[in-house]
Formats: sequence, structure tokens, C-alpha cells
Amino acid sequence: MALTLSADRNTTNMSHDEERADLAAAFRWTARLGMHEAVANHFSLAVSDDGRQFLMNANQQHFSRIKASDLLLLDAGNRETLDHPDAPDPTAWGLHGAIHRHCPHARCVMHVHSTFATVLACLEDSTLPPIDQNTAMFYNRTIIDGQFAGLAFEEEGERCASMLKDPSIQVMIMGNHGVLVIGATVAQAFNRLYYFERAAETYIRALQTGRKLRVLSDAIAEKTASEIENYPGQSERHLTELKLILDEEGSDYRK
Repeated sequence: MALTLSADRNTTNMSHDEERADLAAAFRWTARLGMHEAVANHFSLAVSDDGRQFLMNANQQHFSRIKASDLLLLDAGNRETLDHPDAPDPTAWGLHGAIHRHCPHARCVMHVHSTFATVLACLEDSTLPPIDQNTAMFYNRTIIDGQFAGLAFEEEGERCASMLKDPSIQVMIMGNHGVLVIGATVAQAFNRLYYFERAAETYIRALQTGRKLRVLSDAIAEKTASEIENYPGQSERHLTELKLILDEEGSDYRK
């Protein structure tokens, strides 16, 4: 069956059922953790081999209500997307569309304005030092964008995408804005999003003590990051457990 690439959630082809369920579950849990912002943030997931065809949440729908069938199936190469009925948020299209056009390794892209990641992004020095296991997880795996230029319409999206072409980068700390996390799967991206917010919270709360930080050595930080990257199955199990909880609660996220 051919893909129907449309911005209309009512006519979008309902293939990729498991990918849709994974993404819908991630939306639900992000809302439950209070890491979303009203109806302003977005997740996307590439579903074609070249990464240009992707699922994304519809315009201004609250994360806590998103179902698998609500997700739009879009083509990053179709610039007429915003002219379609029920088009996506133009800033979401600008940012996520550009990343899926230019960064095929970024299969799943999650952007939020979560509290502690955004506080970190507002500091003059937004570096996240390795002061514990969670902060070390992102050692040498983040990039800081210090050139915020307004809402992420297409020009801003292109600029951000140009900074994510290195596959070793997992997180973009978007200065004066928020955070963007990428991964090969929904499970991997969501796990990183969760742990980055935890890491940012640990760092910000440590700064609030006013006391000197105990920072890990470069060697130990890299060793820890590599060990976590290679730890078997944690990302997948994390998302599986969250879906099981939603299923046991009778959630309609899979619909």
C-alpha cells in the first residue's frame, strides 16, 4: 500500500502502527512528567529509509490527549505542506522538517521547553558538566546553540539542522529556548529526553547550594557515557514499561 503523505489527520494513511503507538505513549508520559509546554512542543519520527517521511503531532493538540491516529504523516521535501488542510504548526514544520531533510540519522526528534533544561539554556554558559552519572551520560554528546533568532520558522530550522549533522550529537541545548533531543528510535530519544531533564535538574540544584562542585575527570566522564550508551536494552525497556502502565490504566493512546 502506498503512503498517503498528507497534513490531514483524517486522511493520513494508518500504517506504522507500532511507531505511532510508541510516539503517542511518549507524548502522554512527557505530559505526565510536566515536561511539555501547553500545546507548543513537538515530537517527530522518521518512517522512511531516507528519513524524509515522518510522523509528527498535529497543530496545537495537548500531549496528554494525543492518540496514534492523530499523528500527521508528512514529507520533509514537500514545502506545500503548510498549505494543506489541518497543516502542522509552522514552527514545528520549520524545525523538524529541516532536521528530517538534512539529518537522516536523526530518526526521532523531540523538542520541549522543560523547566530545568530551559533554565540551563538560559545561563550564559549552558555547558552541562559531568558531576554525576546522569550528567556524565551526555559528556561530549551535546551542542549548544547560542544564536537564538526567534521562532523556529523555516530559516531558523535550517540553521539548527546544520548544527546536528554530526551523528555523535544527541542533544542540542537551544540557548534562550529549550532543548532538542534526537535518537534512532522513540525509545532512545525519550530515554535521553527524560535523563537530560534529570541531569539538568541535578546541575541546577547543585548550583543553588553555592558550594564548589565535584566534577568528574574527562576520562571517567567519557567512560561512564560509553557504558550507558552500551548498556543493553534500557531505553527499550523504559518505554515498554511506560506503555504497559498506560495499557493497564485503559489509556486510548493506541487508538
